[in-house]
Amino acid sequence: MKREARLLLSKAIDSLLLGVEVFNRPQDRGRTATVLILLDHSFEMLLKAAILHRGGSIRDKDASQTIGFDACVRRALTDGAVKFLTEEQTLLLQAINGLRDAAQHHVVDVSEEQLYMHSQSGITLFRDVLKSVFDRELLDVFPCRVLPVSTRPIIDLDVLFDHEVAEVMKLLQPGRRRSLEAQARLRPLAILDGALRGEKGTPSDARLRHIGETLRKGNEWPTVFPGVAAVHVVSEESGPTLSLRISKKEGIPTVLVPEGTPGAAVVAVKRVNELGYYNLNSDQLAEHLGLTRAQALAAVAFFQIRKDPEFYSEFPMAKAVVFKRYSQKAIPAIKKGLTETPIEDVWAWHQAERHRVP
Repeated sequence: MKREARLLLSKAIDSLLLGVEVFNRPQDRGRTATVLILLDHSFEMLLKAAILHRGGSIRDKDASQTIGFDACVRRALTDGAVKFLTEEQTLLLQAINGLRDAAQHHVVDVSEEQLYMHSQSGITLFRDVLKSVFDRELLDVFPCRVLPVSTRPIIDLDVLFDHEVAEVMKLLQPGRRRSLEAQARLRPLAILDGALRGEKGTPSDARLRHIGETLRKGNEWPTVFPGVAAVHVVSEESGPTLSLRISKKEGIPTVLVPEGTPGAAVVAVKRVNELGYYNLNSDQLAEHLGLTRAQALAAVAFFQIRKDPEFYSEFPMAKAVVFKRYSQKAIPAIKKGLTETPIEDVWAWHQAERHRVP
């Protein structure tokens, strides 16, 4: 193993060990924020070590600093030579990173049940990456003792959110409005939901007040937190070790958010009705553009429409059958492009590409 990767992995293990130690500490002062900060730091070091070990780079060209958390996650998910994360593992990392950000920079009231779920899921993920990338077992680096222990371990997300929303409703009861406490209790729920939907950052106070008011009016939490409603936590017994993993519910796909999208994380849960969103085939797209099918496909290639998940997606329907579909957003995107590059120039480019010798 490269020296830099070995040093980073050692730092990752140190932070995880300290996080477990603080989690199991018998007093609560500073406990939640410390656990989240240490978990987040542990994963950033682990990701960088794994990227280096796989032959990747953790520095952009001419940059003096190493890449940040999101860039590490993206490389670990999308770089073909480096890739070692799944989309579902990425969702958990986004949630932990968002909670750490709120804990370090503002006020967040994370319940014991939530802290346990994130900590135990985090250890499961750390163990999986340690094994898949470095071929090492967690027991190789951890003492043979109990890992996170909680006297209130709720590990079902539906049950957890039922419980959390009920507690928020108590804080918002008429006559005993405790809005600041309610916002602090809602903040980790909104952060988790946003992370699962691909939103980055801490929700504003105004957003949290709106969520509280929406719940107070009787709206069910799955409609308020659709990202959480699209996933669940899978519990597995593996000898003496409990494994918790975030998993998408059946039929709910995810999408890689384009790099550099303002306010976006790396992976988001897709719309449930995908075919309803991507509702145009090539002929229908051409008709809306007033072009022939061949011209429309030339424009799609020229403006790189198929590289943007807002405009294009593919749906495997049967063996060797794939539906190629476009969203309504592709229409104005292509029309705008054609105002700058006329279809005649697009077609000339297309013809030249067709006849270009490889």
